[in-house]
Amino acid sequence: MPKALITGITGQDGSYLAELLLSKGYEVHGLVRRSSQFGTGRIEHVYLDEHLPAHNLQLHYGDLNDASSLQRVLARVVPDEVYNLGAQSHVRISFDVPEYTVEVTGVGTLRLLEAIRNLDMSPRFYQASSSEMFGKVAEVPQTEQTPFHPRSPYACAKVLAHHVTVNYRESYGLHASCGILFNHESPRRGENFVTRKITRSLTRIRLGLQPKLYLGNLEARRDWGHAADYVEARWRMLQQDVPDDYVIATGHTHSVRDFLDEVGAILEMDWTPYVDVDPRYYRPAEVDILQGNAGKAARVLGWTPTTSFHDLVREMTEADLALAEREASERSTR
Repeated sequence: MPKALITGITGQDGSYLAELLLSKGYEVHGLVRRSSQFGTGRIEHVYLDEHLPAHNLQLHYGDLNDASSLQRVLARVVPDEVYNLGAQSHVRISFDVPEYTVEVTGVGTLRLLEAIRNLDMSPRFYQASSSEMFGKVAEVPQTEQTPFHPRSPYACAKVLAHHVTVNYRESYGLHASCGILFNHESPRRGENFVTRKITRSLTRIRLGLQPKLYLGNLEARRDWGHAADYVEARWRMLQQDVPDDYVIATGHTHSVRDFLDEVGAILEMDWTPYVDVDPRYYRPAEVDILQGNAGKAARVLGWTPTTSFHDLVREMTEADLALAEREASERSTR
């Protein structure tokens, strides 16, 4: 039975990846940070799903800021595959906590790679690179050859992690691949990310639970796909004989305003009276458009996205409407 270690297993992507690997017969190990509160909400359903072998899922305390814990967990698990998804992943927040973001997202990747090297291990390694690395884009759409021009501490940290991974591949022969993933969403997205913020807030507004929604740049355009589609691409990268880097994207862009329109249409409401633009939510350096060309992933990995923008937004909106209805029901019974 193959063994995989996932950093960031309690996040959106980590939860979908854990499900995928368990369904493929893996023994899955996840790295989790110690906290005064449980942060495992996104993966707790695994233990209740009769179709998934929950006994093959184990969690270990550790932190990308703590090299000793990484080395301890790696030595205990001895994984065949390592998926490094852990990060401080909110772009806007990275401007407020730049040092922490670089420590976890950038240097944390180096600590993990160095722990693998010090233990003389040779697992297949996946690095979660980001379309934010392209930043002020040199061309549209972006490919694996497009130069990076990061526009946030988060993006800078991801560039560091990306290049360090490539360096360990070239210097030490590690089977290490980087997935340059464009924006990918789902009902499991954190509520402070713009897409989930929109679906969560507009459904609450529709039910009278919230008066307004405040957003930043409504004209920013992104290439939005579904997180469940994108974890399949990650797994496929590590099944290749030769490690490489791949752009994972839908090839289509929509603005934040488009996203609002789509949610409004699903909810049959005019969102404009309820949404205000607040300059506090603008980034110090904006990224106007990100659009990926995943042609290489299609040719080499046989991967293409399966979820349309409309279906993605509908799934998120319906999930948050159900959540808002439960909230409204609880309020009415108090």
